[in-house]
Formats: sequence, structure tokens, C-alpha cells
Amino acid sequence: MPNLEKKQAVIKEIRDKIDRAKSMVLVSARGLTVEQDTALRKTLREAGIDYKVYKNTMLEFAVDGTWTEGLKPYLAGPTTVAFSFDDATAAASLISKQFKAMPKLEFKAGVIGSEVYNAEGMKAIAEIPPREVLLSRLLGSFKSPMSSFARVISAIAEKSGEPAGESA
Repeated sequence: MPNLEKKQAVIKEIRDKIDRAKSMVLVSARGLTVEQDTALRKTLREAGIDYKVYKNTMLEFAVDGTWTEGLKPYLAGPTTVAFSFDDATAAASLISKQFKAMPKLEFKAGVIGSEVYNAEGMKAIAEIPPREVLLSRLLGSFKSPMSSFARVISAIAEKSGEPAGESA
């Protein structure tokens, strides 16, 4: 019975992470050196991403009936899981940045908002800029037309002889 209790505790741990996560990325880290794995773990931990190896059978039980259930077909061979709790694309982005230094590291699959992506899909997700960058780009696109409009109005006012900012 103690063995069954240990397995149930692992399944509960995974489910708790699934409940809090915005995304879940499956990675094959077979062939990484200890130094590479340690560096990757440190990078992900500093970004608030939980990165851990679980047995596939434990993952299968844990994802059953959750929004991550679509990952079951990808649970074969050694699997490392990255849970991202704040930014849905952060785990994929940080992992993909390590591909050059760690060529044996590769995506298996991932899930974001109940949408399952294969390895190629995760590579595309990894290219999406962080939320803050997207928001700043959006705000910049709002500001640009307004700035152009203000310059045109100012030029018209100066052309008609009134100083900019004064009106009758």
C-alpha cells in the first residue's frame, strides 16, 4: 500500500500543477549532460516555470479528464514537463532558446488553453513574443496614428498663421 500512496501523491502533485498552469510543454531531454540539464532547470526556475521529469504512466493518470488530456498520445519515451503558471508562451520560448546550446533537446508536444500542439506547433508558439511586448506594440500602434494626426493639425495651424496650441 505505501507504493500506491506514493503514486497517488505524485498524481495529485501533477494535477495541482495542471490546475494552476496556463500551459504545459512536453520535452524530450534525452542525451543532455548533467551540466546542460542543470543550466536549463535554473533558467526555467528563475522564470517561474516548473520543470520536472515524471513517469509517463503517472502523467497519463494525472491528465485524464483535464484540459491537458490531449497530450496522452505524446506520452511515450522519456518525458520532461514544463508547467508555465504566468505567461502561456514562456516555457516554450525559453526552451527553444536553448536549442542551439543543447541540440538533443526537443519539443514533443504542448497544450495551451485546451489546444494541443505537436512539436512543430510548439516551435511556432515559442516565436510569439511575451505578453508585455505584444501590449507595448499594440499601444504603439494606437499612439502612432494619433501622433500623426496631431502633427498634421499643428502644421495646418502654423500654415494659417496661428501658433500651434492656440485657438480663437
